Amino acid sequence: MAITMPLSSIIHKQPQKQRDKWPSNDFQEELVIRPLHSGDIYASFQFRTLWETDFMRGNKVSHYRLFPKSLGQVISKFSVRELHISFTQGYWRTMQWGQPFLPSPPGAELWVWFQDSVTDVDGTWKELTNVLSGIFCASLNFIDSTNTVQPSASFKPLGIGNVTDHSFLRYATLPREIVCTENLTPWKKLLPCGSKAGLAVLLKSEKLFHSSFHSQAVHIRPVCQDWQCKTTSWELRQTLNVVFDLHTPGQGKREWSLFKMFSRTLTEACPLASSSKIYIDITDNPQGEQFEVSPATPLLSQAMVLGDRRTFSVYDLTQQITFGTVRSLNLLIRWKSSEGYIHYQPSKDRVRPHLLEMLVQLPPNSVTEVTVQFERALLKWTEYTPDPNHGFYVGSSVISSLVPSIVAMDTNSTREQPLFSSFFPCKEESSYFVRVYTEPLLVNLPTPDFSMPYNVICLTCTVVAVGYGSLYNLLTRSFQIDEPSPGLAKRIANIIRKMRGVPPL
Repeated sequence: MAITMPLSSIIHKQPQKQRDKWPSNDFQEELVIRPLHSGDIYASFQFRTLWETDFMRGNKVSHYRLFPKSLGQVISKFSVRELHISFTQGYWRTMQWGQPFLPSPPGAELWVWFQDSVTDVDGTWKELTNVLSGIFCASLNFIDSTNTVQPSASFKPLGIGNVTDHSFLRYATLPREIVCTENLTPWKKLLPCGSKAGLAVLLKSEKLFHSSFHSQAVHIRPVCQDWQCKTTSWELRQTLNVVFDLHTPGQGKREWSLFKMFSRTLTEACPLASSSKIYIDITDNPQGEQFEVSPATPLLSQAMVLGDRRTFSVYDLTQQITFGTVRSLNLLIRWKSSEGYIHYQPSKDRVRPHLLEMLVQLPPNSVTEVTVQFERALLKWTEYTPDPNHGFYVGSSVISSLVPSIVAMDTNSTREQPLFSSFFPCKEESSYFVRVYTEPLLVNLPTPDFSMPYNVICLTCTVVAVGYGSLYNLLTRSFQIDEPSPGLAKRIANIIRKMRGVPPL
């Protein structure tokens, strides 16, 4: 018989004597959402676990409550002072998105500070990478001396302790490491509530990996437990950063919600969390003139982020009033301005072309540049034009605009007027309609050597013609034996024999 009960019930029903043996633990979770100027949405998850224990003194720990046992054993066995590992898919575009909370390079990154009690740092580093490879289902076992460095100026310790001997520091990257669900699943299992409750229920792989940028990381370091730093704790901080492109094709409006980004809503906080909050960055929207957030919250918070003071709307998931009567929270931001219009219809191979429409307001005496990235591909040999080396043309772009006019155009089509002035009717008195076409774009695509297929075709046809012709002649031609005609002497002899009545020769 199986008995099922909530996680909080399991924790509270432990015997008092056994709970007293456990070190002090604390778990916090939060989600920060920032609308970016590019129209994308930046979501940053932070899960922090504090554990009041000290591995650096050689203490052995056998009871684990919130801190994952697999990482605790790694710290203890390999004498780790700090550990930082990240898995990133995509490249963070600083010019469009600004600075991230925690930067990370594409691929996998690992850097570790070992304790000064380690005698063989290189051997310990190799064993540690093999163990972490199994924990996170990654290719960290490919880290060796050929891709490991020992920085002397960068990557200072982020925790407590004044460490100056960089011989205990190792750093390595795997730029070609592909991040997938196999890396996300063990990462979520390190959380106290897993992906069953709290903010972690939003972490669906099919949504996270269908984004412009995705990065997940684990940071372990020793921190002070109080302001006097008399006692220390181990901090495990799991972070996940993702950037969504929320310009819905065909709708031409900017809005987002938790369900639209993650295909789920929130119903409760993690029962083991002492704090569970959602922060929405409203620094660029102080009076609500750009967008509106629903449901509204009276809680506001200010914090210094990357040298800038930011203002956030706060949603406390530990308060039941946050979820309302429907016991579900689906945050929604809807932009008020209808000028951020973008209609993008992707192409289908050999079916339809791309379509990109944007409604923008250009200031006078300005230059606006629109760039589109594309990849060159090989066509089928029957799709090339007779002059493929000349290139392929891309149709002209179309610019439709209302240009201010001092003299208003007359929209009365019944009045006699020149034909060139009456094609585009205008309903506004202060502007007239203009349509501008750009010149076509000539694109050079990879072109194969068409002389080689021609030679192959000619040779193949010759071989087939000779072989088939010979076989056809053998199968259809009939053969007859043609006897040679007798000589003159033999004919004269046969005549004489016939006259005598003797049979011919």
